[in-house]
Amino acid sequence: MSASERKIRVLIAKPGLDGHDRGAKVVARALRDAGMEVIYTGLRQTPEMIAEAALQEDVDVVGLSILSGAHMALAPRVLELLKANGQEHVKVFIGGIIPDEDVPGLKAVGVSGVYGPGTLTDQIVADIRQIVLGEEAA
Repeated sequence: MSASERKIRVLIAKPGLDGHDRGAKVVARALRDAGMEVIYTGLRQTPEMIAEAALQEDVDVVGLSILSGAHMALAPRVLELLKANGQEHVKVFIGGIIPDEDVPGLKAVGVSGVYGPGTLTDQIVADIRQIVLGEEAA
């Protein structure tokens, strides 16, 4: 099966104690509508739970929805655990309330994309396709 025929597998997770998941559900539906396989972990996931689910589900992408302000602790921990599981190829995207000044630090630790409120879901879909399929086609 070629890269263009294979469905991109995405895990959407809500790490930490934040209990608001409307944005995560909107993104999950948009990704499904775009033909991706989406696994939603639900609320209050630990980085360890997210990394284990990513391993078990053999995903290409982990999308973290963080509104709690803990993104500078949670995202690097998820990336560290993915690497420990041998999943360096898994791309991590973050959506939520992320101050502009934190974006360079998140990208420096390996986050592929950061999306705030009002980001068009078409942009997220396009970015995931470009990063996942663009690399596989090489």
